[in-house]
Amino acid sequence: MRLILALFFPWLVFFTIKRPIQGIICLFLQLTLIGWIPAVIWAMYATGKYKGSISNK
Repeated sequence: MRLILALFFPWLVFFTIKRPIQGIICLFLQLTLIGWIPAVIWAMYATGKYKGSISNK
């Protein structure tokens, strides 16, 4: 579930781990074609760093 969330909605990852500022930055990155890949990488890093914050259903 975390991987799907990070791939399709990377900005949402940051809101689920209670980091809205990073989520807004990630959303702006995602809105640009070049920024899509850094947004996904950043979100996947966040899901790995804050494993306990997002349920693994």
